[in-house]
Amino acid sequence: MPAESFKRKLTAILSADVKGYSRLMGENEAETVRTLTSYRKIMAELIQQHRGRVIDSPGDNILAEFASVVDAVQCSVAAQNEFKARNADLPENRRMEFRIGVNLGDVIEEEGRIYGDGVNIAARLEALADPGGICISKTAFDHIESKLPLGYQFLGEQTVKNIAKPVGAYKVLMEPRVLPVEGKQKRKEVAFWHRKPVLAGALALLIVLIGVAVWSLYWRAPKIEPASKEKMAFPLPDKPSIAVLPFANMSDDPGQEFFGDGLAEEIINALAKLGQIFVIARNSSFSYKGKTVDVKQIGRELGVKYVMEGSVRRDAQRVRVTAQLIEAATGNHLFSERYDRDLKDIFATQDEITIAVVRAVRVNVTSGEQARITGMGTKNLDAYLKAIQANEQFNLFSRQGSVRAKEFAMEAIALEPRYAYPHAILANAHMLDAWFRFSESYEESMKRADNAAHTALALEKADPYVLSALANVYVMQRQYDKAIASAERALEISPGSARSQSTMATALLFACRFHEAIPFYEEAIRLDPYPPGLVFRLLGSAYSGIGRHDEALRVLQKALRLNPTDIFIHLGLAAAYVELGREEEARAEAREVLRLYPKFSLEYFAKVLTYKDQSFVEQRVDLLRKAGLK
Repeated sequence: MPAESFKRKLTAILSADVKGYSRLMGENEAETVRTLTSYRKIMAELIQQHRGRVIDSPGDNILAEFASVVDAVQCSVAAQNEFKARNADLPENRRMEFRIGVNLGDVIEEEGRIYGDGVNIAARLEALADPGGICISKTAFDHIESKLPLGYQFLGEQTVKNIAKPVGAYKVLMEPRVLPVEGKQKRKEVAFWHRKPVLAGALALLIVLIGVAVWSLYWRAPKIEPASKEKMAFPLPDKPSIAVLPFANMSDDPGQEFFGDGLAEEIINALAKLGQIFVIARNSSFSYKGKTVDVKQIGRELGVKYVMEGSVRRDAQRVRVTAQLIEAATGNHLFSERYDRDLKDIFATQDEITIAVVRAVRVNVTSGEQARITGMGTKNLDAYLKAIQANEQFNLFSRQGSVRAKEFAMEAIALEPRYAYPHAILANAHMLDAWFRFSESYEESMKRADNAAHTALALEKADPYVLSALANVYVMQRQYDKAIASAERALEISPGSARSQSTMATALLFACRFHEAIPFYEEAIRLDPYPPGLVFRLLGSAYSGIGRHDEALRVLQKALRLNPTDIFIHLGLAAAYVELGREEEARAEAREVLRLYPKFSLEYFAKVLTYKDQSFVEQRVDLLRKAGLK
């Protein structure tokens, strides 16, 4: 093998196989293949969730690698717990139990594959593991002993096939303790602090040895690069900051994806109601969905101290949720919990996770604040599920998404007429229809939006989502004082919400209070670093309103990269180019508007441009006329 064709690296290797696979195949080949395929899918998703990658999966074996031993062992524990729960539903003779081995070692990498003793040792450790159990090497143990809430039992130095030196092996336990070696073999690695001192001199020696051990562990641990203002896209806020990632769907049905997304969003919305916590908006935290990204990178890119991730599996009337809160800079876990509940208890589970986060980041809340961040707007599970599906569709900001959002919202309302949330979604969807001309009648869409928003308000006067929807209706009806008042109330209830910040900014923008709108947009973007193009587009309008045309152009170009088919972005760019004397580029943007929407007219544009100052509207129309539009 030519030296230039491969590279060496230190990596954590996971090797897993099925106990009694040949027997299972011999008894029922088709059923075994079905079960193995299902379990492999679970394993692959957990490996991805824990920032690893599958290297190979021949037969009943799975080989994966991780940059972190902590991630590899956590993935192994999660997998074995998941398989144990699934096996409980199977006849004893059809249960599929994996044995897992984990090693930290040097490997050769070539064309995405890994080779060498590091891989071989992981395979040998797998053979030493109990069915449904995990066995790790001493090198792996040395790196995770104090980092995970697990116990370990030393199995001694094991002589294994094709490995020159004996391999120190540990069985992973669920109790947070270290047990003595099994059998007659003496354990050489028993920590000194586990031995009872009998003399004062021995105690003094013990203290020295502890110091040496801690010093050794410190220098042996992998180096963690701490977060810094220079390395981070944004400086850390002066209060606990968190990004809640979408919960991975572990159900067999891909159509249940919305369930985990809805769970994460509800936790985000609850945390945003606390001014003591900085929480990243859904749009940005969900941008990592389905990607294998290190939490340190997420913390750096979003400018947060903590990252929350988890998974959800819904089967019939049961649900299993796992959740873990991680310190981004170090990878340390503040908590890691599993909730096995009846599906009807999902609301209480959401509340438990939210409160667990608040306690973990050491924020004290009053009983009134706790009541404000817990509790859903309905006890009707089916209505809730329809509502979160409606919201998923609305967030697509498309014609078809609007149609589906309205359908799901109406189904939720039919199930629970007094549930405010789907009424508010319905209002937003009708406004989207009016703004983008998805419907035949602007007036009819606005009438329906107004009715839905006021119905939602009558049902729930303290819901920031409802108040934001109402504020947007008021903006489009040119009722600026009411829009600002509604936005202020939303912001008061949910100060950490990017939506509330953006709603306040938009109400001020269309009231032509441009200077006041800009800080709210900037705060919304800090809470949502990867916002929809709409936010940058409106911020561009605010900059234009105060004559900062270069900055308007800059943010409008950002908006265009996010949504190249939004004609309002192209209109904003056309106007900005005219202001800057770049007429050829302005005309190019005008041509793009007509390409995207051949029926465009300045008359309609002036109608939907609901600014309070009519002279500002006339100025925008005149700029677009100079760009070549009619």
